[in-house]
Amino acid sequence: MSGSQFNIALIGLGVMGQRMLANMTTHGGYNLIAAWDPNPSACEQTHASYPSLRIAADADDAITDPRAEVVYIASPPAVHKQYAMSAIEHGKTVFCEKPLGVDVEQSRQLVAYAESSGVINAVNFSFAAKAASERIKDALDEGAVGRVVGVDVRLHFCRWPRDWQAGATWLAKRDQGGFVREVLSHYVYLTQRLFGRSTLGNAVVRYPDDGESAETHVLANLDCGRIPVSVAGGTGGVGPDRVEYTIWGTEVSYRLYDWNRLESSSGGDWVNELTQLDNPRQEGYMRMLDNLHALLRGDPHTMPSFRDALSVQEIIEGILASDGKRVAPDRRMY
Repeated sequence: MSGSQFNIALIGLGVMGQRMLANMTTHGGYNLIAAWDPNPSACEQTHASYPSLRIAADADDAITDPRAEVVYIASPPAVHKQYAMSAIEHGKTVFCEKPLGVDVEQSRQLVAYAESSGVINAVNFSFAAKAASERIKDALDEGAVGRVVGVDVRLHFCRWPRDWQAGATWLAKRDQGGFVREVLSHYVYLTQRLFGRSTLGNAVVRYPDDGESAETHVLANLDCGRIPVSVAGGTGGVGPDRVEYTIWGTEVSYRLYDWNRLESSSGGDWVNELTQLDNPRQEGYMRMLDNLHALLRGDPHTMPSFRDALSVQEIIEGILASDGKRVAPDRRMY
């Protein structure tokens, strides 16, 4: 592939699909040519907003559109493999939302197939390109942080799914949803990007008694190159949500919160970083799309591959399946 614009077919027109539509349009490096969602109302609304975008008859119709170079998948995760395999079979680049899937063995099969095909593949982890994660990585590479003595991940959501996710009812169910898959996976990816492969030590997960609803609380410990990573998350109550990732260094510590805000401390109060960015969230979207564009051109980039996403999924599904006992690491992929 080459050129200033790449032709995109989209599968899934929920919140993430709509965000991608809007941001790819704003970016200018992408040409949105076909889209499909199983919800007819979502298709109708999308066509009203983007009249030039062809609404496909079904997923295969979008994937096999001869103009499409890249298939972007924003469906619920249980069908990611199905759509990705179809796209690969037709020689299309695949850009997929995380998680890669919910069944680890199926995702291993998908990774093997994608790699054997030679098709370009990438997964949308937001910290692949955010200014905050780049600032932290630079500080680590320069040695400014000193020795990292630990990492803390703290998550709390008063309502799950969050209000803006109300239409995605699957997020409330344990078979595909939950905040561990939806949110914690981003921070497991970030940890592995910064410090290398992680292994799961132990985890305790609390579920409602109905047998269907997603987790309400989680405690977990990871080991990442001898750096201890502690995870604590929950739902319920009243108050602001908490999404916080802290790296404790002997020289400088970093606190990443609310996804895009970054503070540092060398022993005193936290000091705001990235003050030059008026809208770090939108900046993050554009940086991600810049990196995807670089990947498609064959240039240096920071986009995670299917294999990167699989290593995150193995940890996430290990947490969700844990009964509090220590989990033996699976070395098959390493």
